[in-house]
Amino acid sequence: MTSTVPNAVEHTDAQQPPITMFGPDFPYAYDDFLAHPAGLGQIPATEHGTEVAVIGGGLSGIVAAYELMKMGLRPVVYEADRIGGRLRTVGFDGPGTEGLTAEMGAMRFPPSSTALQHYIDLVGLETRPFPNPLAESTPSTVVDLKGESHYAETAADLPQVYRDVADAWNRCLEEGADFSDMNRALRERDVPRIRAIWARLVEQLDNQTFYGFLCASEAFRSFRHREIFGQVGFGTGGWDTDFPNSILEILRVVYTEADDHHRGIVGGSQQLPLRLWEREPGKITHWAQGTSLASLHDGGAPLPAVTRMHRTAGNRITVTDARGDIRTFRAAVFTAQSWMLLSKIDCDDSLFPIDHWTAIERTHYMESSKLFVPVDRPFWRDRDEETGRDVMSMTLTDRMTRGTYLLDDGPDRPAVICLSYTWCDDSLKWLPLSAKERMEVMLKSLGEIYPKVDIRKHVIGNPVTVSWENEPYFMGAFKANLPGHYRYQRRLFTHFMQDRLPADQRGVFLAGDDISWTAGWAEGAVQTALNAVWGVMHHLGGATDATNPGPGDLYDEIAPVELPED
Repeated sequence: MTSTVPNAVEHTDAQQPPITMFGPDFPYAYDDFLAHPAGLGQIPATEHGTEVAVIGGGLSGIVAAYELMKMGLRPVVYEADRIGGRLRTVGFDGPGTEGLTAEMGAMRFPPSSTALQHYIDLVGLETRPFPNPLAESTPSTVVDLKGESHYAETAADLPQVYRDVADAWNRCLEEGADFSDMNRALRERDVPRIRAIWARLVEQLDNQTFYGFLCASEAFRSFRHREIFGQVGFGTGGWDTDFPNSILEILRVVYTEADDHHRGIVGGSQQLPLRLWEREPGKITHWAQGTSLASLHDGGAPLPAVTRMHRTAGNRITVTDARGDIRTFRAAVFTAQSWMLLSKIDCDDSLFPIDHWTAIERTHYMESSKLFVPVDRPFWRDRDEETGRDVMSMTLTDRMTRGTYLLDDGPDRPAVICLSYTWCDDSLKWLPLSAKERMEVMLKSLGEIYPKVDIRKHVIGNPVTVSWENEPYFMGAFKANLPGHYRYQRRLFTHFMQDRLPADQRGVFLAGDDISWTAGWAEGAVQTALNAVWGVMHHLGGATDATNPGPGDLYDEIAPVELPED
């Protein structure tokens, strides 16, 4: 387990099966479902060519559209901005920056994301280790707190207090969340054991914040330890911006090691949805060989933003786009951020049951900002003549920058620095500033940590930045449930099981990572897309092969814990 705080318990074992995002809320093997030779299911031949609206061209929408196309349906994809959603890879302006990229959204993926990996492999993308704090691939890390810096090439190089904090976190997880038992059950895919542990914890902890969970542990009696843990954290860095969120959100991450052993996609993550858009499946129903999502759309591009969705006669879904074109569908998959249904799209109340509208309204999004600059070379690999250390390191700090990542393809090529990666209140501090204003503040902070390093002289192009809370089609980075929100999340995740809804409220299927239990991870986008594909197939009279049951076929055996409403 790669942990920012040293000496965290190593949970991997050569004798154990690998950890995957198999639950804990809905322990269904999406990776096995995808790998099965029988495929994801079939629809009646009479439905071949039926149009299905897919609203949102992020990863979830493109995966759903790709799999619906393979079944013989005709996905009609609507996208307000660009294919990829928060898989957004951009370039830089300036001579010498050609080929350099910045990941404005998702940039690192854990090996436990096995359904995601299916598609990465399918389109032939390469991955490489991502330079997280103290990761094996990271030459060095500097932890800078309260004006004091500590240089480390391994966790053992940090002061004893960090080991004390790591020990406190491990004890907290064991005592308060049965960490080892759940981790083992997830590895072994022991569904009864997973469900038993999680049912008890959901009932106990749904009303608890992350910070409250720490405070309730004898291991974290020390405020100083809680403060250090919040600023330095585990895996990818500080987690104090998550302290107000539900502890259940955090447990899902640590149980499945979603914050460990990260890899980045060579050339940028946006290639994944773009390649799926152009891909011609070798095995496809109804459509001719050589068919792709691009070829099914005029000009090879998605339709523009959806401006209205309403129900029409015969339980149809009628969609109006930004050009004023109106189309009516028997089924639609909505994968955009769910708040779009409240603000950007004129929706009938009858699209969803009132309890689902409440859940959408109560969705809590995390803010997030990043700023990248291109540099002439990875100068941080130079050695300080006095100390023999790297002149600059991956940096975690309590200053405004919070996290600084160093990204390169070798010693003699231009490289990229993510000067700052922040969340929530830390992100809001940057919101009023332009990219250049942000860069000036960041360079000042980093200059205080590295007084002998002139970062500015290496910059070869303009900075690029994003604040996801200010993006018009997102209004936030990703969902993060607050205490008491479990019931809302359950309603949204289980919405694909529409036999339980009145007939006049069926046909629209929610998907996307904010519908998933693991928001912020591309795996959740893929899993909910597959739920929606099963839902559409079932809605149109199709079925899975008996040897490869889908998520809806096994739903009653593995349904998420249901807490009482009264």
